[in-house]
Amino acid sequence: MVIDWVHLHLALNHLPVVGVLFVFVLLVLGICRGSEELKRLSLQSSVVLFVVAMVVKFSGEQAAASLFPEPTPEMQSLIQAHEDSADQAVTGMFLLAAVAAVGLYRSRKTQMQPAWVTIAATVFCLVSILLMARSANLGGQIAHPEIRAASATEWGNAQRLKCQRNDETNPWISNGAVVAFRQFGFGRLGLRH
Repeated sequence: MVIDWVHLHLALNHLPVVGVLFVFVLLVLGICRGSEELKRLSLQSSVVLFVVAMVVKFSGEQAAASLFPEPTPEMQSLIQAHEDSADQAVTGMFLLAAVAAVGLYRSRKTQMQPAWVTIAATVFCLVSILLMARSANLGGQIAHPEIRAASATEWGNAQRLKCQRNDETNPWISNGAVVAFRQFGFGRLGLRH
């Protein structure tokens, strides 16, 4: 199997999203426990995550060009929204990493983080969490029409029609499955016989 830009982007794009949550938890634990080691680890992780976020950003641009050489107007607007939010998320990660790098440099002799570094890192970490979540959601809308706000109703209606047909063309729901769901108390899921 050949790893191309699309595979690289899909493989790495979850790391900054989940990683920034990990950094936040480490930072809060470091603050609550008064542990300079945990604070230092969270700052070091922030710098590494920024590098990963840059790779994800670059691979995303290449993946979009590879997957959608001539995108439809709807797809182009989804890609543009995701790219704009990714720029904002990477900027948030840059600010977090910059504060972390300054804090790591300033504490190289004393091993104590200045209070302003801890406060600024916590704020930038929270901002980065929100920006990364937004970017991840917009990126997911490119490949998953079921989470697009405009298309969610349309997708849900199509799924309901599939369930209502209840024939061989729809292997997911059959009479037996509906009966089994009802026997196990799942009748409130909206499955109608």
